[in-house]
Amino acid sequence: MRIVVALGGNALLRRGQALTAENQRENVRVAANALAPIAAEHELVITHGNGPQVGLLALQGSAYKPDEVFPLDVLGAETEGMIGYMIEQELANLMPNGKQFATVLTMIQVNADDPAFAEPTKFVGPIYAKSEADQLAAEKGWRVKKDGNGWRRVVASPRPVRILEIEPIRWLIEKGAIVICAGGGGIPAVQNTEGKLEGVEAVIDKDYASELLARKLNADLYIMATDVEAAYSDWGGPTQREIRRATVDGIGAYDFPAGSMGPKVDAAQMFVSATGRKAAIGALSHLAAIVGGYAGTTIAADGPALEWGDTDKKGKYS
Repeated sequence: MRIVVALGGNALLRRGQALTAENQRENVRVAANALAPIAAEHELVITHGNGPQVGLLALQGSAYKPDEVFPLDVLGAETEGMIGYMIEQELANLMPNGKQFATVLTMIQVNADDPAFAEPTKFVGPIYAKSEADQLAAEKGWRVKKDGNGWRRVVASPRPVRILEIEPIRWLIEKGAIVICAGGGGIPAVQNTEGKLEGVEAVIDKDYASELLARKLNADLYIMATDVEAAYSDWGGPTQREIRRATVDGIGAYDFPAGSMGPKVDAAQMFVSATGRKAAIGALSHLAAIVGGYAGTTIAADGPALEWGDTDKKGKYS
């Protein structure tokens, strides 16, 4: 079976942890222990988040030359290499000698006229006081918005339309390699008026990018591994319930938070509708059980519209 696993941010950094190499390494080691049994039995492709890592690199670059901040596409490429290296090494320590790994820096094309560029919504970088945020916006041409008690830069989050390296990724899988790619939603690029590729200041949602990847690779199963056991209806409310299985229409009857579970459910629906295969959402620690179909939330093309799980289970969206 060919499986695409999208690792949530908790695979690299748990909530409240300092963004140190040691912490990231330890969390990748935990993720590798969950992934290794899957890799031993199936073809495995891994994607991952990179938000905190991009934020750290942006701060480091700003400290070096405040007026020459590295663009987001370059920072995305840097973090893809760093995180891919860690995943490769920790998985290699658990797999038989001779197993091949490859991290592919992945450009993902978006449409230059995507409406998201007119209304940026994706928070990136540190939190500022309003006066500092306004000053940076004026100096650098940023858009800023309120985030909690502070202000942050926001950039566009356009939908992915084409994966530039899809054929090399497919070749590597066919040769038996475990492939890490499309990290952080991939490196966002557009075709300019001359038909040439160029990077853009944007962040592609990793769940949508991973869905496109899974679809183009003809994956049998697309899993979004996070730090919550499943998708829940009425999240945080008095009637919160765990959804164990659902059809596209069945889960579509419920609303999910746009900043957390919403894109995951949407991506799962897209994958199932396009392929007729299954998608799943659940805890990284339950990965083997999710593959087996007895943990997490599984979205399928047929079957019961909704099947509820243990109503007493609690979790937290990532």
